[in-house]
Amino acid sequence: MGYKIRILPRWLVFLLDLFLVCFCLFLSRSLKFNFHWAYIVDGLRSMTAVVLLLNAALFYIFKSYAGIVRYTNIEDTSRLVMVNAIASFFYLAVNIYVYHQSAKYFSLQLVAINFFITSFVIISYRLAVRYCFQFYKLYSEGNKVERRKVVIYNASANGLHIKNVMNNLPNGDMQVVAFLDDTLSGSGKLLEGIPIYNTSDASIEKLKNEGVELLIFVNKNIEKEKLNILVDSCLAHGVRIQQVPTMRDWLNGKLDTQRLQNINIEDLLEREVIKIHNEAIYTELKGKRILVTGAAGSIGSELVRQLLNYRPGLIILCDQAETPMHEFFLEVQEKYKNANVKAYLGDISDRQRMEHLFEVYNPQIVFHAAAYKHVPLMEDNPSIAVLNNVLGTKNLAELSVANDVEKFVMVSTDKAVNPTNIMGASKRIAEIFTQSYYRYLTNDIAGKEAEHNTTKFVTTRFGNVLGSNGSVIPRFKKQLEAGGPITVTHPEITRYFMTIPEACILVLEAGVMGQGGEIFVFDMGAPVKIADLAKKVIRLAGKEPDVDIQVVYTGLRPGEKLYEELLNNAENTRATYHEKILIADVRQYNFADINKQVDNLINCARQHYTLETVQLMKELVPEFVSNNVAYEKVNVQQ
Repeated sequence: MGYKIRILPRWLVFLLDLFLVCFCLFLSRSLKFNFHWAYIVDGLRSMTAVVLLLNAALFYIFKSYAGIVRYTNIEDTSRLVMVNAIASFFYLAVNIYVYHQSAKYFSLQLVAINFFITSFVIISYRLAVRYCFQFYKLYSEGNKVERRKVVIYNASANGLHIKNVMNNLPNGDMQVVAFLDDTLSGSGKLLEGIPIYNTSDASIEKLKNEGVELLIFVNKNIEKEKLNILVDSCLAHGVRIQQVPTMRDWLNGKLDTQRLQNINIEDLLEREVIKIHNEAIYTELKGKRILVTGAAGSIGSELVRQLLNYRPGLIILCDQAETPMHEFFLEVQEKYKNANVKAYLGDISDRQRMEHLFEVYNPQIVFHAAAYKHVPLMEDNPSIAVLNNVLGTKNLAELSVANDVEKFVMVSTDKAVNPTNIMGASKRIAEIFTQSYYRYLTNDIAGKEAEHNTTKFVTTRFGNVLGSNGSVIPRFKKQLEAGGPITVTHPEITRYFMTIPEACILVLEAGVMGQGGEIFVFDMGAPVKIADLAKKVIRLAGKEPDVDIQVVYTGLRPGEKLYEELLNNAENTRATYHEKILIADVRQYNFADINKQVDNLINCARQHYTLETVQLMKELVPEFVSNNVAYEKVNVQQ
């Protein structure tokens, strides 16, 4: 049974240090005079008195005895070396002014020998106490814990700090045995006696064979491509991956290995963030009255957060969801105390309510993010999809023109390209309406003068947003917490992914870059197979797919397709100043025809006629081929 080790009194450490400096003086003279006793003792008494008085004063002034010996660190050892160095200079001064440079006393040779011996002895005894105490804590009867071998990425100051914390925890269950770091992984490199490996697959395999069970990330500023390669290698060899908690938790004293966090799948799906340094965004938005529809949603709320950084004169938050709006409005009030923000509850399909909004606040810029987006729900409620996504957009577009709004930026989706579901088709109709409306205003009725003065309509398209409400990853996590199974609709289904902040900066950039009528698309990299994503979520949680957690394929849902597209077969792209942002060259439509068809569609939707509504959507978007068995009749009708 272990017992508590008491801390040595400071006076005892003080006396021990004085004894050691006197002993070191004797040892130094012995070495200088080749152990001839007569020479050693000649003048030793007076020299010892000088050493005692001088070191006692220095120890007292610099409080070198005050540190707890078992916790000796680099600051303590540096202080001891400094005290010894000052004492050496005093020895030389005493030898010059008192002994008149007598070789019997504090000669330069003796002082040099004494400096190194004293420094070595005083520091060594402290370090010996420290390591004996650590050994006792780790292997005493009450602290015998089977420790797992872990590796830390990377060999930085933070990594070293985490290593020291983990290895020195009395009841810790982890032992850091290696570092991973490509920049410091030269052959034979060690950090405090621990080897440094590179991040190659061979290194991971070797560490696994040596019993390593866990890799801990300390630095999150790692390139996404390298992060994915490293994580895939670890998962392939059965090495778990975790990361340290936030710095706030460390500073609050929560230095507990139980608080290590699993790597988020979002961290692996994120690409290198698009960096946009466009001063025109600030110029365009500063001091403006800005309306954001769908402001309580995932995209809308992040849009508002980013807009507030550009010091607008007023932001109007418009949403029909009361509770999310209330919670987000409270967040804005707390975090942006000086911002001028108004919350406005309203349904964008309610024309009178929207007229009231424009009349009261007279916005200058509109960011239209409000939409019904869940594919299965819209398949069962096509009339509601039309009323919200089409009628709502039509109301806002017409009111923007009537109230001299400068720009109207609409958030669209890749599901609007060659749509196979009601949601995608409704968003494509909204795109068609706003583009043809802008073309009508600028070319058909007033010529070039109107092109300069009228509202500029801009559209942005992008894929699935990480962490958005109802997205696949939060659903996977909930299923995992419930013990599975994780459900995937089809083994070959793929999707594009981007982060919410990335999506929103694209929308803001489009609002500035756009001159009217453009559809901006985003280079989203390679699509991700959802089945692979589900399996990686399981492995990141330390479990094995189809062993610990089952992956079940449920079949494609009505309206769902295997892969999404950012362009249809009839569309090409033009480059912009940024390599990741493109402009889609889409087909042109006659506004008079489109407006009439849209009115017919809305009137039909108001009657909640299901097949008739879908049929009219098909007429507006010929490339719309429904994957829903319920609407097969519409597909064959021309």
